[in-house]
Amino acid sequence: MKTALVLSGGGARAAYQVGVLQAVSEILSNPNRNPFPIICGTSAGAINAACIAAYSDFFHEAANGLVGLWSKLRSDSIHYIGYNELAKSSLKLFGAFFHSGIAQGRPLSLLDNTPLFHLLVENIQLERLDRLIKLGHLHALSITTLAYLSGHSINFFQGHESIPEWDRARRIGKRTQLTLQHLMASSALPAIFPAVRIDRDYYGDGAIRQTTPMSAALHLGASKIFVVGVSGNNRGDSPHLGRLHSPSLAQIGGQLLNSAFIDSMEEDIEILERFNTLLNKIDKSEQQAANMRPVDVLYITPSIAFDEVAANYVSSLPRSMRAFLKTIGATRSGGGSSMASYLLFEPGYCQQLIHHGYEDCMQQAKQVHAFLT
Repeated sequence: MKTALVLSGGGARAAYQVGVLQAVSEILSNPNRNPFPIICGTSAGAINAACIAAYSDFFHEAANGLVGLWSKLRSDSIHYIGYNELAKSSLKLFGAFFHSGIAQGRPLSLLDNTPLFHLLVENIQLERLDRLIKLGHLHALSITTLAYLSGHSINFFQGHESIPEWDRARRIGKRTQLTLQHLMASSALPAIFPAVRIDRDYYGDGAIRQTTPMSAALHLGASKIFVVGVSGNNRGDSPHLGRLHSPSLAQIGGQLLNSAFIDSMEEDIEILERFNTLLNKIDKSEQQAANMRPVDVLYITPSIAFDEVAANYVSSLPRSMRAFLKTIGATRSGGGSSMASYLLFEPGYCQQLIHHGYEDCMQQAKQVHAFLT
């Protein structure tokens, strides 16, 4: 039986995943044994997934390394900052209107994330994957991207030779030698960060059009799935009523990001749970005859509202980013800070999310230990 780790996207919210992984490494009796032979990541979750996979022979150290990395993260570690940078990118976006919407030179984006590439070079050694797979520390690593030309969700994977490629409705599993370019592509938020060219196509954030986030894990051979969510939607808060203004750009953008990063994962889990309930009413022999099996899922969900936490740390952003977020309404109460929660790459905010991820996982320590052992 193989357990898969599934890490969804979420920009700066992915710091929460790091706290969960730190807790997992402390809960296990053998902290350096990798409990996740199959690792799947999307967007910022792809970066966390790659870090764990690339050092899957030292799981505890890999988890602690992620904590150290995210705890010191700043906006200028991810993208260039400053009024000049925002002005240049805005002019470039405007100039595209005179070239059939196509950028001249570098692909269109509001922010230049070249610093992120340098950060990945310093911290992730994907060239270790082949050796780790041969030694049995890892079965497969999958990175999800969106192909702009076809609109398909592409799962680039590197894994054991026994794993076949797959081709489903708008979902393709493609065997490849993973590089940092795949991580850059998977985390390239449309319009925020530039698309990345791989071979003959351009790719963007893998959460877009990813309708079944857990399917890659199943194709790679998982019989159990450990999912770390970044929604904070389980609090049951009532919606705001009596709104006196129409939704701001930040509220609209925040809801679009929520629909990409959160909704599909929660819906996929609900479908899988209903499938398991139905399958458990069928005899084992009939399950085997139909080549179907229940898939156990453990879902770690945040106990916090990311929007509320983000609102407390917006002031820690560089001035240019604060001015931009204020302009589009991302610093307003009542939903605007949702977008800020994805872009707040600052130590205080990230450390707070790591802490909450650690605490939420430790609250389920017995369940996590039983699931993974």
